[in-house]
Amino acid sequence: MENKSGLKPLGVAVLIKAYEPERKGGQIIIPDTVQGRMAMVDNRAVVVAVGPAAWHDEPAPRAAVGDRVLVTKFAGFMAIGPADGEQYRLVNDRDIFCCITYEEGDGNG
Repeated sequence: MENKSGLKPLGVAVLIKAYEPERKGGQIIIPDTVQGRMAMVDNRAVVVAVGPAAWHDEPAPRAAVGDRVLVTKFAGFMAIGPADGEQYRLVNDRDIFCCITYEEGDGNG
């Protein structure tokens, strides 16, 4: 995954982007005005970029660029990528709790 946001995390910061898992069945259409607020509550995200000091005191990084992860709700700072206009969150490395290795319908696991 390439970081097209125009944002580069520093220190222990990790740049993430919320995503919705693919759902089977019916869909509910959510207005654009509500989607931005919902992204802050959603705790599923994809790692876009990792700061140079992230997980420096752990034996191995918790996540890598492209990993789907679970993060603390309401953690971090919301930012709009100046290069692409997309919505991102900058969270501390400690706000990432696990990688998502399986979701229904993705063919993994």
